[in-house]
Amino acid sequence: MLFNSIDFLVFFPIVTTLYFVFPHKIRNYWLLAASYFFYMCWNPKYILLLMTSTFITYLSGIVMERIKQSDREENKKIKLKNWTVAASFVLNISMLFYFKYINFALDVMTDILGIFHISVKAPTFDVILPVGISFYIFQALSYTMDVYRDEIYAEKNIFRYALFVSFFPQLVAGPIERSKNLLKQLAKPNDFDYNNARTGLLMMLWGYFIKVVMADRLAVLVDTVYNDVSAYHGMELIVANLFFTIQIYCDFMGYSIIAKGAAKYLGYNLMSNFEMPYFSTSIKEFWRRWHISLSSWLRDYLYIPLGGNRKGTARKYFNLLLTFFVSGLWHGANITFVVWGMFHGICQVIEDIFRMIFGKISDRIKNVAIARVWKGINVLKTFILAAIGWVFFRASNISQAIQVLKASVKLDNVSEVLAGGGIYNLGIDKMGLIMLGIAVLLLFVVSIMRENKINPIEWISSKHFVVRYATYWLIVILIIFSLDLTGKEFIYFQF
Repeated sequence: MLFNSIDFLVFFPIVTTLYFVFPHKIRNYWLLAASYFFYMCWNPKYILLLMTSTFITYLSGIVMERIKQSDREENKKIKLKNWTVAASFVLNISMLFYFKYINFALDVMTDILGIFHISVKAPTFDVILPVGISFYIFQALSYTMDVYRDEIYAEKNIFRYALFVSFFPQLVAGPIERSKNLLKQLAKPNDFDYNNARTGLLMMLWGYFIKVVMADRLAVLVDTVYNDVSAYHGMELIVANLFFTIQIYCDFMGYSIIAKGAAKYLGYNLMSNFEMPYFSTSIKEFWRRWHISLSSWLRDYLYIPLGGNRKGTARKYFNLLLTFFVSGLWHGANITFVVWGMFHGICQVIEDIFRMIFGKISDRIKNVAIARVWKGINVLKTFILAAIGWVFFRASNISQAIQVLKASVKLDNVSEVLAGGGIYNLGIDKMGLIMLGIAVLLLFVVSIMRENKINPIEWISSKHFVVRYATYWLIVILIIFSLDLTGKEFIYFQF
């Protein structure tokens, strides 16, 4: 069941209406049942995986809580807790490995043996990747770690914990929530609140706008190029890659905003997943603003436990590169994702080395105008690096990515593409281009507002009703004119 489907537009009002009608004591049970139904709409049998991961991590939390309360010696408690958390991780990661990485791992093993002229025919497992498995397993494991670190008490109510793992707004593509945020909120069902409902619906409207009007329209052009890369070169490929850079942001951010809006309607606050990442002045800052729930997960549960930056420069860079290797692998069982992750890791290492050698140049610039120009240069630099990285993310294989990058430097068709004719050859008509231009302008204005700590919903709510409803209807009309593009899955569903 996609957020941008008729099914969800029927499902959501039924679930939310009955949630507020039912007595408090059964509201969480209703949300749990609705969340399981939501997940089963993709493939009913994979609900067993979700339930298994839930039970393993719930049980590990209970066991660790009892170990803490026992009268054993402290060193024995530590050993038992270590074994418990290790078992939880091994079982969950094993499920993830089998369903997501088994064939990829066998292919890599075969290629490595081939280097030594050892011919092996690896078996192929007929497995379908369960939607959202990377998200809910990471969320469940974060709970295990939080209990292990004594940051929270183990949740005793298995139904409430199951709802935490499977909460339908963020189940299949995040944000990867933390127990200290969402689980605590689930302890007490909410009553209907007009402001929450209004804010939630406006967030969902904006999320649909970003997904349907922008991401899906850009996808037409990007898919046209990547389905036949050899037919394009120069400015056509640069435009396609620029559009994919915007597309993936709008696609994933659109999902995250719809998820936050749906949760807000019910009275729950999910964490923000994006904070204008393309305004970043460095790749390091980019990852503080992009897919925040994953980047913070990797920081808290991988990078810092490895030693972070506390064990010397060489160890810091090793930890950083390993973290980005895992980040790339988390996104998909393809070498392209690994290269994408390592590209970002290497960029961070290079940035850090330059910072150590030259210091932070921006701190030495006293002239305000020059400081703004310098910041703009760094924002542009970071955007270009991110766009180059997205080539590997979007390409089917490394060969295609290299082909795209090589062909992009042949700029013999700049005037044709910039004049508009070349763009129309990429699967988008004049009206579509106009609508896209309006949408990009709106997104840019909203991003500028948010960058300057202005809440767009509060801002538009303070305006005259004519301005408010004219804005709402403009967004609705643009969505309606883009309905022929709907039904496209969110990109991050594949992870």
